[in-house]
Amino acid sequence: MPNRREFVKTAAALMAGMYFQPFATAQAPARRQVTIGNRRVRVIDVHGHFIIPEEMEVVRGTPLEGNIANNLKGAQVLGAQRVKVLDEWGIDVQVLTHQGAWWYGMDRDSGAKLIKIQNEGLAKACQQYPDRLVGFAAVSLQHPDLAAQQLEYAVKTLGLKGVGISGHANNEVPSTPKYDPFWRKAEELGCVIFVHPQGIPELNQRLAGNGGLTNVIGNPLETTIFLSHMIFDGTLDRFPALKICAAHGGGYLPSYAARSDYGCNRFPAACNALKKRPTEYLRQLYFDSMVFTPEGLRHLVAESGVSQIMIGTDYPFPWSTTTVDHVLTTPGLSDADKRAILGGNAARILKIPA
Repeated sequence: MPNRREFVKTAAALMAGMYFQPFATAQAPARRQVTIGNRRVRVIDVHGHFIIPEEMEVVRGTPLEGNIANNLKGAQVLGAQRVKVLDEWGIDVQVLTHQGAWWYGMDRDSGAKLIKIQNEGLAKACQQYPDRLVGFAAVSLQHPDLAAQQLEYAVKTLGLKGVGISGHANNEVPSTPKYDPFWRKAEELGCVIFVHPQGIPELNQRLAGNGGLTNVIGNPLETTIFLSHMIFDGTLDRFPALKICAAHGGGYLPSYAARSDYGCNRFPAACNALKKRPTEYLRQLYFDSMVFTPEGLRHLVAESGVSQIMIGTDYPFPWSTTTVDHVLTTPGLSDADKRAILGGNAARILKIPA
């Protein structure tokens, strides 16, 4: 047992630590708080990525292992460092979705095991940081009936706010009636579907070479193709209450949607099943703000309406020009517009406090 001298020395050290603790805390980086028009804005970033290290239990020793193994020491692993970055960027809440949908080729049983680990791990992280993190579930989209079950469990039992999917499953755009069980469940639950591209494998050869074109062109192109099929295949007419948010500003569709309208004039038989002009469906969709320039954001607002846009950062991937200041410095946006994009729209469709 410690003697009296050792006890006094230990107590003095503890007291000194207690005395200097407030000073140390005061030196920590302050959490940025965004204010517009003398009103505090709760900033909600709808586009953040993560991994759950325990996914390795399912994919170890398979060709899919690298999707986890290569990121185990990176910023995709959730923890205090994530919250520190959110504090620095002025983001109050980040919505997390899994990256890539690389599991769409898995069989039913393996996919079910992986998705359970992903979603339960995500829910646990959101419970650990309840005021800072919100989750979009993963699903086995390649098995639409299973995906519907997984989504219902994630929303009703785990408390996740929606689902993240890719723009294709095994080179098939999920806009045909085969996928209706999944869309029907998403509409029934009233949850958000966040669509993130994984590229277009059949174009990899054409996009190979300089410029990183498989990402720079391929990713937004995949989103454009997905949204166009959702319109022209009648999915948005069959399920008009779907809340679909497309990453990266919706790809190229909002900037060139008028060509779809004129295409219906040129090829009317290809549009007979639509209930509206193609451009009208833009007001049924949501988009993140990842368009990089003030003019790009101004144009996206003009084409889709300010009520359909939410800030997205793609953290931890380095597209950092699309943070809070991207919205604050875009000319032509009113204070109400900025508040809506930075948090109000997301709060509304995610059903969380603004």
